[in-house]
Amino acid sequence: MFIAMNRFAVRKGAEAEFEAVWRNRDSHLAGVPGFVEFHLLRGPERDDHTLYASHSVWRSRAAFEAWTRSEAFRAAHRDAGVNKPLYDGHPQLEAFDVVLTTPGAG
Repeated sequence: MFIAMNRFAVRKGAEAEFEAVWRNRDSHLAGVPGFVEFHLLRGPERDDHTLYASHSVWRSRAAFEAWTRSEAFRAAHRDAGVNKPLYDGHPQLEAFDVVLTTPGAG
């Protein structure tokens, strides 16, 4: 498994609009080989921003990297610049190879 996360410092007061962008966008992930699931995470509030992270789970690093070179990736990110006023700086990519998984009872 492989996890890719982007961190966003969302400007105070723009949280609802930022979340709406993610709820209403076509991610183009359905049917992408190796894609498992996606989560948008809301984190702690700071004086000037709220931390968010996009969290996608993939069967492998290779599957994620193939997606980043695909037309689906380009389509999903085509209008990303339009939302730039909602957050400070660039999203910070963090990539992780899963080394241990403990399933829940759930």
